[in-house]
Amino acid sequence: MLRDNMTDARADVPYGVLDLFVLKTLDAMGPLHGFGIARRIEQTSGQQLQINQGSIYPALLRLQQNGWIQGEWGASEKNRRAKYYSLTEVGRRHLAGQVKDWEQTAALVARFLESAS
Repeated sequence: MLRDNMTDARADVPYGVLDLFVLKTLDAMGPLHGFGIARRIEQTSGQQLQINQGSIYPALLRLQQNGWIQGEWGASEKNRRAKYYSLTEVGRRHLAGQVKDWEQTAALVARFLESAS
C-alpha cells in the first residue's frame, strides 16, 4: 500500500500488483536479478513501496511457472552467482493485457472519486 503523508514508514506493495510491477520493470529495464528488480520497483515508486525477499522471490517463481518470465544464471555486479530474469513473448502479451485492465480500473476509480466531490 502507498504510504500515508503523515508517516515515514514505507509500505508493502498492494496485493495483486506486484506481478504487474515485476513484468513492467523487466519490460523497461531488460534482464535483472531479483534484488535488482525489487530495488528498481522501490526506486520507481519514489521509495514509497517496500519489496522484501519474502514477496519478490515467490512472485518471480509464480511468473516463471506461468511462462511470463524466464530465468538464467549469471554473475552479478559483485561477481556473485545470481539468477537473471527476463520477459518472455508470452509475458509481453500478458503485460499488455494487464496494463489495459489496470488503466480501465484506474479510470473507473477516478470517475467515482470525482463524482464523490
